[in-house]
Amino acid sequence: MHHHHHHHDQSLTLFTPSGVVAKAATLRLAARRLHELGFRVSVDEAATARHQRFGGDDDTRLAALHRVAAAAPDIAMAARGGYGLTRLLDRIDWKLIAASVERGTRWVGHSDFTALQLGLLAHAKGVTWAGPMACYDFGGEALDDVTRDCFREAMSGELEAVGFRTDEGFDGLEVKGTLWGGNLAMLVSLLGTPHWPRIKGGVLFVEDVNEHPYRIERALLQLHQAGVLDAQKAILLGDFTEWKKSPLDRGYSLKTMVRALRGATRTPILTGLPFGHVPTKVTLPVGARVQLAVQGRDAFAGWR
Repeated sequence: MHHHHHHHDQSLTLFTPSGVVAKAATLRLAARRLHELGFRVSVDEAATARHQRFGGDDDTRLAALHRVAAAAPDIAMAARGGYGLTRLLDRIDWKLIAASVERGTRWVGHSDFTALQLGLLAHAKGVTWAGPMACYDFGGEALDDVTRDCFREAMSGELEAVGFRTDEGFDGLEVKGTLWGGNLAMLVSLLGTPHWPRIKGGVLFVEDVNEHPYRIERALLQLHQAGVLDAQKAILLGDFTEWKKSPLDRGYSLKTMVRALRGATRTPILTGLPFGHVPTKVTLPVGARVQLAVQGRDAFAGWR
């Protein structure tokens, strides 16, 4: 067991583009854990800035984003999600972000970070990574082994595929396309803006938190009615968590919601992707060409 990949010695910067870091201790714990994994960790100077619910005011967060891009560390990891990148989208220097990706920076995050990842695809292309963040994942009480190992291997270039169990009915499915997506609420918030990536023939993945299945359905039907779902090769559903059942549901559930969507679009909809606001999450290359194959109930997405 080689737990310490010290030979990689990749530089990793933690920064705060969205919500405020409520407890600096979680960021310190994340930095320590990442250091123990063999990364050369630095924390951006404004990472613990505070303004209302944000990690510093808009100018502060925009400056941090551009500062990290200009420094082009091997890895740039968001401290947390929350809300805030939407305010910056019209002012982000996309060429600067793209240049950092060209220089080898792997931008990592999920949730609100989806806005940056999809904005980059819309404006400049460039692969980023949907994956863990500092506070929730590396600064949490217990760091999930799969999350840790998947992240480390994705960053070193060793990770070439992820596998997961999916519903019956897709045996033999094989498609290729651009992997894109992320948080569903963030995704639909970009529709009709200049920050929307027009991806055809892609593999779209989505997840969300604190949203009842009817709200997930509504967002997915909005994408469908905008022509997005039919234009994809496949849709991968991650985790939809922390919503409360209502006495009005009367048998309506995530399962019946998925069934309704499958009736609406001809695009295969696969469940089971381990990604979302959950402790166990894979790290995925957003904007990369992937091959998706299903054998029985085993789905594999590879990008080599």
